[in-house]
Amino acid sequence: MNKDLNLLMTEQQNANTLHIDEMTTDDILKVINQEDQKVALAVEKELAAISRAVDAIYEKVSCGGRLIYIGAGTSGRLGVLDASECPPTYGVSPHLVQGIIAGGKTALQNAVEGAEDSEELAINDLKFIELNEHDVVCGLAASGRTPYVIAGLQYAQSINATTLSICCVDNGVISQYADFPIEVKVGPEVITGSTRMKAGTAQKMVLNMLSTTLMIKLGKVYGNLMVDVQPTNAKLKERAIGIVQRCTGVSKVEAQRLLESNHYDVKCAVLSQKTDLDYQKSHDLLLKYQNNIAKALKQYFKK
Repeated sequence: MNKDLNLLMTEQQNANTLHIDEMTTDDILKVINQEDQKVALAVEKELAAISRAVDAIYEKVSCGGRLIYIGAGTSGRLGVLDASECPPTYGVSPHLVQGIIAGGKTALQNAVEGAEDSEELAINDLKFIELNEHDVVCGLAASGRTPYVIAGLQYAQSINATTLSICCVDNGVISQYADFPIEVKVGPEVITGSTRMKAGTAQKMVLNMLSTTLMIKLGKVYGNLMVDVQPTNAKLKERAIGIVQRCTGVSKVEAQRLLESNHYDVKCAVLSQKTDLDYQKSHDLLLKYQNNIAKALKQYFKK
């Protein structure tokens, strides 16, 4: 491992911001915005690698596996964030996509001294969730060399779990321990070494792609609508009603009736309206076709 932190791409000084401390507010914002625009282009260069990673995740998850993010500091927080948003957005179990951060819950708001350097901690954290060969572990480290993440990936490989990694440097160390490495090279930060900025944005963009595309492939989306949204509060109930309206073209009153007669299951409500099947038959039809509305409708109307 390269011991000289200063040689990493993420630690280089940005020539465009050498005098940012002397700029006006407008100019500071402009240069940050200009640098941020480079992030999407850097992600674009890794689309092929991201695609391979998604397909690998989907294969494992389809067979009962889980997606586990593991990281330290900002990277770890981003993994926890992405994982925590999957259940309310797509109605999946909190166990399907999990985020593990070095130092545990305390590290979400505070730095935990030595956590990112602990190899033993990573192994213990993965053993605690009973990681197995059916799972996928995604190691997150902007620098590509965090010991906690490396140890986690090594342990995952030792039990034949699928591994992928996301870093923001060329030839990251964590890439060596990933079946599917992703390296988004965003260049030097606006503030030297502040990888919560471009590197953090890049990682968040990739995580968005991984989890969103996985959920689409799992049938959690119909058209571009979140049909597995869980209406657990007033706002989400209104969203569910709106989704049923958009999918079926019915009135708000009818959409609400459909939801009530289908136990507030958006998918069953949509399928019931389009097929005239009752809740149980709609539910069974969805199960038969991997909970995918489009597939279920296609097969139903083939008859």
